[in-house]
Amino acid sequence: MSMAVAASTEGVPLARVSRSQSLTAVRIWIYGLAALVVLMIAVGGATRLTGSGLSITEWKPVTGAIPPLTEQAWLAEFEKYKQISQYELLNKGMTLSEFKFIYAWEWGHRQLGRLIGLAFFLPLIWFWARGAIKGKLALTLLSIGALGGLQGTIGWIMVASGLEPGMTAVAPIKLALHLTVASIILVCLVWVASGLKDRSATDEVSAGSAPRILLGLILLQIALGGLVAGSKAGMTYNTWPLMDGALVPPSSALFSVKPWIENFVDNVVLVQFNHRLVAYALVAFALWHAWTMRRKAPDSKASRRATAMAGLTLGQMALGIVTLLLVVPLWAGLAHQVFAMAVLAMATVHARVSAP
Repeated sequence: MSMAVAASTEGVPLARVSRSQSLTAVRIWIYGLAALVVLMIAVGGATRLTGSGLSITEWKPVTGAIPPLTEQAWLAEFEKYKQISQYELLNKGMTLSEFKFIYAWEWGHRQLGRLIGLAFFLPLIWFWARGAIKGKLALTLLSIGALGGLQGTIGWIMVASGLEPGMTAVAPIKLALHLTVASIILVCLVWVASGLKDRSATDEVSAGSAPRILLGLILLQIALGGLVAGSKAGMTYNTWPLMDGALVPPSSALFSVKPWIENFVDNVVLVQFNHRLVAYALVAFALWHAWTMRRKAPDSKASRRATAMAGLTLGQMALGIVTLLLVVPLWAGLAHQVFAMAVLAMATVHARVSAP
């Protein structure tokens, strides 16, 4: 056994081997965090689709980790929920057991956020103390941690918007912001993790700026998807490729809200139309990128990744169409959101390792 180890490290400085092993552990940890973020986004999507997001009417980052443990505590939480407009306008007459169901989704979403915080900071301290994380990497990870803390605050601001009198759901723009920041956190984690792998001996070729443009388009599409979800635009115009019998809805429908700028957030016609348009542009760009890479370097890893990205974007568009035609059932809405994160993660790796 000792001879095998000696042979495997022969001619390689011990410090370099130790550093390489440490970075491998760090990379695995960061990818684990990325997986938790995807799970968090999935649970957040289920919370939204089940109408559970306003069931907890207070923000208690520490004491809120403990759910109601007695019947009296449950009744007290239920009474708080009965004071908001969502109960009065949508759920009046709900039973305690039905309330416990929606409460469980929102509590699980918040609890998962706390778990991610622990899974981030405890290993970070351990790796830092051992010298595996330092310098620029340490600052980058601390910045991601700060962004995660900001995301928690954004989440509460989003929930608070739905607790306003007359509101039965959160503000679409705030839901879109919450989803977009979560997606950016995922991009940051995958970007850092994929950059820690030594690829000096691989046959990587430059793919130019196209992978980063593709990544930007995917983030834009996710943000628009957040607006669709927040405004429930997917519940209307459930035909494809036409919207109410037209490929392009009339301007009177697209810009019916005054002032005109609010149409981009509050008008379900324009919100859904924009999501469709960017989907077409995204798929077209991914197909073009795959075609150009297969011509430029057909046997390269970059070419294979570009081809995979084209397939993923096509699959995601198809899933989006199915979700729309079925009027957003829970399974389809969740699949569309989670698959978007898979597309985003793959695009991040492609952009990171194909940089010029």
